[in-house]
Amino acid sequence: MTHTDTGLINLWDSTKAKAMSEAEKLLYRSNLLGSDKRITNYGGGNTSAKVMEKDPLSGDLVEVMWVKGSGGDVGSIKMDGFATLYMDKLRALKGVYKGVHMEDEMVGYLPHCTFNLNPRAASIDTPLHAYVPKKHVDHMHPDAIIAIAAAKNSRALTAKIFGDDIGWLPWKRPGYELGLWLEDFCLKNPKAKGVVLESHGLFTWDDDAEECYKLTLATIQKAMDWFAAETAGKTIFGGAVTTSLAPDARRAVAARLMPAIRGMISRDHAMVGHFDDQPAVLEFVNSARLKPLAALGTSCPDHFLRTKICPLVVDFNPATPDVDATLAALAGQIEDYRQGYAAYYDRCKHENSPPLRDPNAVVYLVPGVGMLTFAKDKATARISGEFYVNAINVMRGADTVSEYCGLPEQEAFDIEYWLLEEAKLQRMPKPKSLAGRVALVTGGAGGIGSATAERMLKEGACVVLADIDGKAAADVAAGMAKVFGRDVVRSLQMNVTDEAQVIAAYAETAVEFGGVDILVSNAGIASSAPVEETSLALWNKNMDILSTGYFLVSREAFKVLRAQGIGGSVIFVASKNGLAASPNASAYCTAKAAEIHLARCLALEGAEAGIRVNVVNPDAVLRGSRIWSGEWLDQRASTYKTDKEGLEEMYRNRSMLKRSVYPEDIAEGVYFFASDLSAKSTGNILNVDAGNVQAFTR
Repeated sequence: MTHTDTGLINLWDSTKAKAMSEAEKLLYRSNLLGSDKRITNYGGGNTSAKVMEKDPLSGDLVEVMWVKGSGGDVGSIKMDGFATLYMDKLRALKGVYKGVHMEDEMVGYLPHCTFNLNPRAASIDTPLHAYVPKKHVDHMHPDAIIAIAAAKNSRALTAKIFGDDIGWLPWKRPGYELGLWLEDFCLKNPKAKGVVLESHGLFTWDDDAEECYKLTLATIQKAMDWFAAETAGKTIFGGAVTTSLAPDARRAVAARLMPAIRGMISRDHAMVGHFDDQPAVLEFVNSARLKPLAALGTSCPDHFLRTKICPLVVDFNPATPDVDATLAALAGQIEDYRQGYAAYYDRCKHENSPPLRDPNAVVYLVPGVGMLTFAKDKATARISGEFYVNAINVMRGADTVSEYCGLPEQEAFDIEYWLLEEAKLQRMPKPKSLAGRVALVTGGAGGIGSATAERMLKEGACVVLADIDGKAAADVAAGMAKVFGRDVVRSLQMNVTDEAQVIAAYAETAVEFGGVDILVSNAGIASSAPVEETSLALWNKNMDILSTGYFLVSREAFKVLRAQGIGGSVIFVASKNGLAASPNASAYCTAKAAEIHLARCLALEGAEAGIRVNVVNPDAVLRGSRIWSGEWLDQRASTYKTDKEGLEEMYRNRSMLKRSVYPEDIAEGVYFFASDLSAKSTGNILNVDAGNVQAFTR
């Protein structure tokens, strides 16, 4: 529908599908439809198939509906993502239903229709599929169709574009009643191939899986083609009134705004940010119609649930960019939004409405810069942004050919505070201990750094792996992304002794995740030489990395943490040698001692801002450590008159507990200081060295 659209592609492989069961064809169709965001958004829409299955008790063939289960995504769904229900029992529900006053109650009857003890919960949209008298049904949320559905003259546009092939139904919240409306429409219009639901989306149907898929594509393509012709040469969104900053400048502004916004909206729970400056976003935020259209909110229920009643338009003029002035005004803007949201809640609430939820905006639109979105986790922040891009596309089409209409305020509230949605929220698992936190780990490609990153990812944190070896960091991050998902881990090349690179790393972290909460300063070097053989260059190299490097990454961390104003945790990975002298390692030991004392100083400075600074002291972590893979290993083996193989055993036997220390052990200590388990600890040193009396801190 946008000016960059190309045609939808029929991806159906008849040869591949020929060997599939009807249920497998449903999965195939669903995944194909969900693979193109022009067809439906993430998690939006649903698909179904009515097929004959053998009843597990009687052995008789019975009609069963397979339908996307609650909370699934058609693009990534697997067979276990579908609910299965007896059609005869779904039809029997009509005898239970007494009217719209018990519509929500009907959801409780759906489990009684379950086929074959399927544990997948059926969604609220199940009746919408059940009562359409066709075997295959697709319900999609294409931007092009929603642009029709959200236009003031939606019904007339539907008839103009599709004739009698696709019908139209007025707005009705998804549920049992809408399912009956769809059945009634089908019975009265037996030749219709689908229907546009006002302010919602598209239903299409057929008795053949492939034909249903092709019909869905053709219907959406027809709408896209119509909009392309109708909007060609027309002024979009009233035309541009501002000009975008250059790409680097946009990211620089976002890097300053995002930590400040994040701090203001993370009082109750930590939020993670996402930045988007794609052409569709910039066209909207630079337009004359930005503020009036943004104030109308979104139309499709899926869009609305992800993006709230409306976005916040940040007061920023790219023609005379003054980020300091914008930052100074942000607190007032955010407070005004909160008060406006609370007033909306008070106007629309019912006696049994759930309590007021987080009153902060999800979407922040910045002229000349782009869109910032915030949520409790990175994936949700990103997806919320994707949904608002869908909304922009919808507004683009509807506003150009007609008049865009958002959901009426009361209808919007009734969806946002729907008791069924509240029940779904209450069933969500408890957040992990570091959910919403962002960690920057230096030396992230090494054994301790990667183990620490993995420990934090397991606890729900977002992690940036920084390392002087950018390729190694990228390789480690790629491996972690396969386990934890691409949303939560990033890598970057950073030399801790290079001030510009350190500053740039924090800016990149802010743009990617909104800010930082945890710094794990772990970049390392090790050297061994008698003092008379220690060159000035070797001495300076130790001081540069282990002292100056730790100062630079800490200084920049403090700047971001203070901008956020929500506290934070800095953890230095130092060494037993910072407390205990070691032969032939004066440069290394002295630099580590300076590192530890720097941590003490920072603990004093950060306390009033809730910034905790602590130290973890490892000793002899050989396994997985890159500093032990070169000369340091040979030098320490020579110092203790042993070989490489005997060095680890020597260190183990030297310890009081006679145990080896591994990267995972250090990671556990770092996690303790990063988490709320140590919320009342700062300025402390935790030795993870299997016991060394020389390193006792008292």
